[in-house]
Amino acid sequence: MRLNLASLIDQAAKRHPDQIFVRLGDIELNYQAINGAAQRVAAYLQSIGVKPGDRVGLMLPNVPQFPIGYYGILLAGGVVVPMNVLLKGREVTYYLEDSGAKALIAWSGFGEDAKIGADETGIPLLITGPDALPEGATQLEQALGSVEPLAEPVQRIATDPAVILYTSGTTGKPKGALLTHSNLMWNAEISSQLHDLGGDDVLLGALPLFHSFGQTCVMNAAARRGATVELLPRFDAGQALGLIAKRKVTKFFGVPTMFVGLLHHPDLPTTDVSSLDLCVSGGSACAVETLHAAEDKLARVLEGYGLSETSPVACFNHKERESKPGSIGTPLYGVEMKVVGDDGAEAPHGEIGEIWIRGHGVMAGYHDRPEATAESITEDGWFKTGDLARMDDDGYFFIVDRKKELVIRGGYNVYPREIEEVLYEHPSIMEAAVIGLPHDELGEEVAAAVAAKPGATLDPDEVQAFVKERVAAYKYPRHVVVLPELPKTATGKILKREIDRSVFDQTTA
Repeated sequence: MRLNLASLIDQAAKRHPDQIFVRLGDIELNYQAINGAAQRVAAYLQSIGVKPGDRVGLMLPNVPQFPIGYYGILLAGGVVVPMNVLLKGREVTYYLEDSGAKALIAWSGFGEDAKIGADETGIPLLITGPDALPEGATQLEQALGSVEPLAEPVQRIATDPAVILYTSGTTGKPKGALLTHSNLMWNAEISSQLHDLGGDDVLLGALPLFHSFGQTCVMNAAARRGATVELLPRFDAGQALGLIAKRKVTKFFGVPTMFVGLLHHPDLPTTDVSSLDLCVSGGSACAVETLHAAEDKLARVLEGYGLSETSPVACFNHKERESKPGSIGTPLYGVEMKVVGDDGAEAPHGEIGEIWIRGHGVMAGYHDRPEATAESITEDGWFKTGDLARMDDDGYFFIVDRKKELVIRGGYNVYPREIEEVLYEHPSIMEAAVIGLPHDELGEEVAAAVAAKPGATLDPDEVQAFVKERVAAYKYPRHVVVLPELPKTATGKILKREIDRSVFDQTTA
């Protein structure tokens, strides 16, 4: 079947050309304008030799040029390689080399690192943005003036790759998940249905568009229904609240740390957030206390689950059904999920095992990693997520933890998510992460890193005692450290591997 994900913008421009697609400050671009600019990007890429199936890097923050470049690459029949704008030169080089990219479109503010990668791989560098142009780079907007727009999208096969989305690389170097036109079209369509998007909706685009959550659930889903995306290049709780009030934002998509930031910002009590009719949480598990507070002060919160390898959404609390606090809901239409025990058999309801997923969102595989693909996807199409969960009798899934983050203390399993839930019940804790530290006798010891709410103070001994009263003796953290803030990914997800283990040496035991 022939399909190009770029038909999202092409068809939207025909159906409602004057509807605002993206807004950044005073800059507003409607669907027709975005599509026209994307058509010129496609034509220019063809003029420099980019052919159907060729990969093109896209290193842009949340600015209007992101959808222009993204859909332009697709219109030309290319494959988008979204890249974190904070990558350094050597990392840019790795992404470009590993994907085999033929060109790179980058933001001027990160031009020097982009230039290092482009120079190392010998590919053209196209720069957009207000800052000075790196030597040898081409100014994108000037280049687009030399070509006529591409009239029609280059047709692709539904199973052809549309995007290579690199995983965060928690174990070794990042791997590129091959997401097809069909994978992403299905996810955009179902996401738009899940959240009941329409032309009157305004979505706050605070999630990085180079990440799967923001790309699919915000940008592509909005394009599918003709909604407007209010762009926020870098999440700031105060700015986000201001935009919600000023632009009458109807739907907010975020990771748990974003919700925490909104809930504890001093402007929240005096900000009109009544336009919000739905909040969506994903990226990592949301503490039940945070979820309840968000529903009380913002709007109904639906939590879902997915991975880069599943395009990303696989499971969700559906708007028209009952939500269960702490649950990631039930599988999407056309998606199967099961909990599998260590013996490879499906686990009974209520028992903990690894989540396996099968359906239209599962990637085609890892780019140039046949062994990694074979390890992750079974012959009959089940993707092994590495996440631990249980399923109740109603078919709702509850995340327990990452399989690789499980702490085994003296032979007992300690699930960090459970202990983090308790920590978030503490009235002064804003952020929490539980990890395992090496221990000569026990194998691992439980440790917790926490950050205080604004104006609050935390004492490690008191935090430890708070948890000790609420969990079994083997579970409470013997080491507690208070940090100004916890390290996070670009999407705001707490990055446990970046927590300095040495800070625990002299802490509570």
